Amino acid sequence: MTVRLRPYAPSDRAGVYHVCLVTDATGGETAAPCHDPDLPGQVYAGPYASADPGLAFVVTDAQGVGGYVVATADSAGFQDWAETHWWPALRERHPRRADPGDGTRDHELIDAIHAPPVRRPWFATHPAHLHIKLAARLQGRGLGRRLTDAVTGALRERGVPGVHLGVAGTNTGALAFYAALGFVPLHRHAWGHTLGLALDDGSHAAHEKGDGSNARHGGDGSHAAHGEEEAAPPHGSPLRYQTKRSDP
Repeated sequence: MTVRLRPYAPSDRAGVYHVCLVTDATGGETAAPCHDPDLPGQVYAGPYASADPGLAFVVTDAQGVGGYVVATADSAGFQDWAETHWWPALRERHPRRADPGDGTRDHELIDAIHAPPVRRPWFATHPAHLHIKLAARLQGRGLGRRLTDAVTGALRERGVPGVHLGVAGTNTGALAFYAALGFVPLHRHAWGHTLGLALDDGSHAAHEKGDGSNARHGGDGSHAAHGEEEAAPPHGSPLRYQTKRSDP
């Protein structure tokens, strides 16, 4: 079976949303269902790929999209972008609701949509932020490392000093994988950990040692957001944000 890693294209969105829906925080396929199957992707994947598609990559096989990584180079700037271009439409579409008690998780995702942005202390040293998921059928083949290499390489080219991500505390495989790549703990949460990787201190050498073939990736630690017109960034800026209001 041929597997290809390539840059994200707008036509990949449905496939990315499906992977985001079915893959749980430990890399398995036992995620709680949603009445609206697009909600997980609209929180954890769509905003990133829409705001800065140059930092989004997918892996595909005969069944379609089987994994992805999406990122922003500047989490604080991304939060501002999403408040204008992404969350308003979703907040209007999805008012807050109580837990219906049927085992679905729409209400939790809707709470995330309505949550105000929070500036985290680690944004100063690790301003970039990524989410990565890989379907169970493609795990154990080194694709997690290849996706991570692709996005961290793109961030290094922009001169971004560091990147962070969230990993569920139960995802021991991913925690070991990221440690092998040079990620270090930045903060511990009730749900797991925020890990960070410095991109400007020679950490790439350590990155090359990580195999990642057995890691299961979640990456849904926190939310930070499809326009067609790209803004010209200031000289030296890592940002490549789209400027039109996006359709989730």
